[in-house]
Amino acid sequence: MEDASISLLLGILCFLILCSAFFSSSETSMMSLNRYRLKNLVKQKHPAAKKAQKLLEQPERLIGVILIGNNFVNILASSIATIVAFRLWGDAGIAISTATLTIVILIFAEVTPKTIAALHPEKIAFPAAHVLGPLLKIMYPLVYVVNQITNGILHLCGISTTSNDSKNLSTEELRTIVNESGDTLPQGKQSMLLGVLELNEVTVEDIMIPRSEIIGIDLDADFQQILDIITSSEHTLLPVFNSDINKTIGILHLRDLTKLIQQNNLSKTTLVQTIREAYFIPESTRLQVQLINFLNENHRLGLVVDEYGDIQGIATLADILEEIVGELSSQQNEQSSEIHKQADNSYIIEGSAFIREINKSLNWQLPTNGPKTLNGLITETLEVIPQANVCLKVAHYHIETLQISDNQIKSSRLFALDSPEDDDD
Repeated sequence: MEDASISLLLGILCFLILCSAFFSSSETSMMSLNRYRLKNLVKQKHPAAKKAQKLLEQPERLIGVILIGNNFVNILASSIATIVAFRLWGDAGIAISTATLTIVILIFAEVTPKTIAALHPEKIAFPAAHVLGPLLKIMYPLVYVVNQITNGILHLCGISTTSNDSKNLSTEELRTIVNESGDTLPQGKQSMLLGVLELNEVTVEDIMIPRSEIIGIDLDADFQQILDIITSSEHTLLPVFNSDINKTIGILHLRDLTKLIQQNNLSKTTLVQTIREAYFIPESTRLQVQLINFLNENHRLGLVVDEYGDIQGIATLADILEEIVGELSSQQNEQSSEIHKQADNSYIIEGSAFIREINKSLNWQLPTNGPKTLNGLITETLEVIPQANVCLKVAHYHIETLQISDNQIKSSRLFALDSPEDDDD
């Protein structure tokens, strides 16, 4: 080394700095790879991706070979830089080489390559995998010894070397990924995926048609009234009961009446003979479970019951599917809209509107851990049935009751408060 020319030593020094940059960028890029994209590329038989995945299966060995290589070239570079500086400046060269090499390594072998690797991990990691694989085989004995010593030290310190973190994504993590998918995922598909993720968090009670809005056939009513309900109904499945919905005796499928109508043989008696057995659902059933139950048991409508067996509403297969894909009919969506935007950016919302639907439509955050409808939220907050033109604040939203009828809030005006100053007003 003493006989080597300064130009040769400088050439070796530059090569070692490039090697250091390679190891630094390799470490960052390998650790920054998207594991799920990597698995997808492996399925597509991408050769570099397969090598990268194999290296990442044992990260302690990968990190070991990278750090051994990086430290080796950095120490060797420091020694050569010291020799060059000593020849040029004597004893003062030691301090000069230390300061200069520190800056050079920091900029050109650490910060710059690691930044590039973090921004473009695949472009760095995949080519690096072709080098790191053979290098690991060559240096495996040394890597093994270093890892064993390291694991022994960690064991003495009471630190487990086994990762306890699950590699499976939680629902919240999946939701974050979908929300941050941006332009790579169309808005419609993004909404559908979010709807699927919410199925396990939403219960039948959250989406059911409440008892007060159930349209059914009361056998105690006049037959003409029953015919009017059948001919005017927008639904093909109707509950059949005696005077009270809790006395439901079955479900009528309007399609089953076709033959009776053609034979001019439709009466209360023949109608009762065509009804199907009622299907009951506990109100706490999660949508994910109920969707499977509907499909397995070949039902499309169920009567939602509380813990006492009283009917609280109706839930259908279509209601659950709409949680995933949105309204199945745009015309139905327009006709049944309960949210009406005003010129002043406030909204007139019907009291029967579900809070979840309001939040979803307006991107609001009204509390959902209590009442399910706007009417219930207002009455629970005030603890009385209010008169018209009563104002209140719930969370960061201003609410003004507009129309009260039959002990229910029919409509209210709502708007979001923009700032803390608005809250005080």
